Amino acid sequence: MTGEAGEAVNGSVRASVRALVVDDNPVVRAGLVSLLEAGRVRVVGEAVDGSHALEQAERLRPDIVLLDVRMPGTDGISAVGPLSAIAKVLMLSYDTDSAIIGQAIRNGAAGYLVHGAFGVEELITAVHDTVEGRSSPLSPTASRAVVEALRRGPPAPAAEAAPPGPPGRRDDLGLSPREAEVMELIAQGRSNGEIARALVVSEYTIKNHVNRIFAKLGVRTRGAAMARWLGTAR
Repeated sequence: MTGEAGEAVNGSVRASVRALVVDDNPVVRAGLVSLLEAGRVRVVGEAVDGSHALEQAERLRPDIVLLDVRMPGTDGISAVGPLSAIAKVLMLSYDTDSAIIGQAIRNGAAGYLVHGAFGVEELITAVHDTVEGRSSPLSPTASRAVVEALRRGPPAPAAEAAPPGPPGRRDDLGLSPREAEVMELIAQGRSNGEIARALVVSEYTIKNHVNRIFAKLGVRTRGAAMARWLGTAR
């Protein structure tokens, strides 16, 4: 475990990431706590459902909440909105339903990882990247599901079911041609590294493009940017 003061990194002190782990399964919670604390992440609390998570988050003010989807009581989809107003939220779930994943992202989740599709290092990197705003982690399965769900848009009420409307006018979003090219690759679920390789530029250049895209679209997460780009933002 790291202490309150953080740890030395290349001669400087880096503050520990403070995390809240939310899952109704005590075995899953215990496993996540062990993995996180071995990777420079300080677990400051645990919760068993969405309501409990919100109480803990308001009291503990973590940097990130690792949130399960399906839990008794208040589930993760209902809780992610209010939780994202307090901290970054990274969904961790076995659920690969595209509608569920899309709703989690629309509700404010910064990323979505599917259990079994990531290793220890990927999890630790995802937590640090999410907190530091470097990326919005999505497992490959989640990336495809997010694009599918956002293209389809939120479901209409049964009595008013109608085909999806046309996508938003992308030329009204104010993106430069290069930014639009980057945004199209983001909408395909590509990471910054993958985009950099595809466009034969540095990852630092792509990060700058992504920051400008987020500013122009008025969003903070990849999922929200994808919703704007695909014309499904509410």
